[in-house]
Amino acid sequence: MRVLVVTAVAAERDAVCAALGPHDVVALPGGHGLHRTRRPVAAAPDALAVDVLAAGVGPAGAAAGTATALTAAALADEPYGLVVSAGIGGGFAPHAPLGSVVVAAQIVAADLGAETPDGFAPVTELGFGTVVHHPDPALVKAVAAVAGGLAGTVVTVSTATGTAARRAELAARHPGVLAEAMEGFGVAEAAAAHGVPVLEIRTVSNAVGPRDRAAWRIGEALAALTDAFRALPAALAPTSRRTS
Repeated sequence: MRVLVVTAVAAERDAVCAALGPHDVVALPGGHGLHRTRRPVAAAPDALAVDVLAAGVGPAGAAAGTATALTAAALADEPYGLVVSAGIGGGFAPHAPLGSVVVAAQIVAADLGAETPDGFAPVTELGFGTVVHHPDPALVKAVAAVAGGLAGTVVTVSTATGTAARRAELAARHPGVLAEAMEGFGVAEAAAAHGVPVLEIRTVSNAVGPRDRAAWRIGEALAALTDAFRALPAALAPTSRRTS
């Protein structure tokens, strides 16, 4: 099975690649470089082939980069069987502490909608689109288990939370939310448009709420991301056998 992993920035991409071994860089339309793991010539039919793309920050850039990679793969008759949005993000304390791994059971567009006199209204209440994607529950459970992570809601925002009031608002609107990031929903939208399953994996670098850069643990979160992707093939192997 071929897997596309989409990160926001190069540091996240490199953390993922560190778990996957040697790779080559393939140019995509638009100037993005796709980091492609070197699959052995005699690989078993169910071996994973993983490409990693740093598509940019925010849901729009993530969607555009993901769609470009998916289209290029389809045109080459080498379609992907899974897309994974990956990177570091903010955790909702105390449920997702620093350094923890979160696998999205729901990928939610938290600020796609409108402000009204009664509060925030998601775009679905306005009669448009969607605001949530549900990855395969069995796959979410398997990935969380092998990565030693938590499964729950991950919200996608276009503006990172920086106040206690905003944190409380998100937590109230999305009970059980574990993490916040800026790309997952964009990746999921592109994957859905191509009919490809999606996952989101986040490692927690900071607590959602007032911004305290001195308390951020970016290095530890990137190391946890590498560890999570070292474990990932064990969870995907059954899926690969089913779809090979």
